[in-house]
Amino acid sequence: AAPYVAAIDAQAPRIVIVDLSADHRFDDAWYYGLPELTRARYAGQRRISNPGCYATAMQLALAPLREHLAGMPVCFGVSGYSGAGTTPSDKNDADKLRDNLMPYQLTGHVHEREASHQLGLPVAFMPHVAAHFRGITLTAHVSLARALADVETLRALYRARYAREPLLHVLDAAPWVSRIAGRHHVDIGGFALGADGRRAVLVVTLDNLLKGAATQALQNLNLALGFAEFEGIPVAVGET
Repeated sequence: AAPYVAAIDAQAPRIVIVDLSADHRFDDAWYYGLPELTRARYAGQRRISNPGCYATAMQLALAPLREHLAGMPVCFGVSGYSGAGTTPSDKNDADKLRDNLMPYQLTGHVHEREASHQLGLPVAFMPHVAAHFRGITLTAHVSLARALADVETLRALYRARYAREPLLHVLDAAPWVSRIAGRHHVDIGGFALGADGRRAVLVVTLDNLLKGAATQALQNLNLALGFAEFEGIPVAVGET
């Protein structure tokens, strides 16, 4: 996207650009548009970088625990093959994916670096591609600096952080990717706590083509153009 942005900058600098590529996600001159976490930083910027799909899931999974962490969080991700793009490869070959789970780039993935950069802490991420078309399941495993009393205390951190976010649904049960396909929101659930209260696990699901891309872009466009943030986005009532 960089050459196109340069051309627009030269000819029409007031045009709003929402860039869905990774080109500007590490550029502090651009607003990083994950509104549920960065809305307060939006101050009329015309250059907006749309987050990556996995990076969105990781940040939403880890942000409520940001001040409670001890050590590096570990995230295990599984995406439908639409996340592999349109260029033919093993990762979007239906025959090779049948009855299969395909790991790739198990260290240093660009979304690992993106989430680490935005959260301000190192995150370990292991991506995989599965045979379904769309949707991400991300399981986050974290060590906590202090023990939590019980799993409800863990869940309450997420309910409190995301209570006013209509696209973020905090569930009791573990979310299923089959239930998120074609939906604009994020499900967060499956909370578990180790016996010592210092090991926490949770699961995030989202549609990589929607909240991981287009829905988030529409939120950002709405903010930039002065519309209500959720204008044009069907907002479902969350389960509990």
